[in-house]
Amino acid sequence: MQIVNRLFLCMGLALLVAACGPSDSSGGISPAKALSMAPADPDLAELYQSSCRACHATAAGGAPRTGSAMAWRSRLAKGMSTLVDHTITGFQGMPPMGLCSDCSEAELRALIEFMATPPVEDDA
Repeated sequence: MQIVNRLFLCMGLALLVAACGPSDSSGGISPAKALSMAPADPDLAELYQSSCRACHATAAGGAPRTGSAMAWRSRLAKGMSTLVDHTITGFQGMPPMGLCSDCSEAELRALIEFMATPPVEDDA
């Protein structure tokens, strides 16, 4: 009977540890995949590379990972206007203007839309 109890205890602890694993903002998108993503527009891609990629491709400091619908879901639920406002004024760990002091509001909106959109999987 003790063996059965120990077995169930070990199984329960294993499930608990698995269920309580580290929470992150990756949403199942690997850092390698996120690092390889870039907006199709070359100008926007340059802005993303210089201002957004370092934090959003790696989910640094709790930033929602680029391409992770799960990580962006709760943020998008607040509305695009709120996200743009947070980007302009800074929010939690994100600096004002998201380190893009030259970005227009339209560019910030486009960058947010890009980062919040999951990658399209290749059929090849």
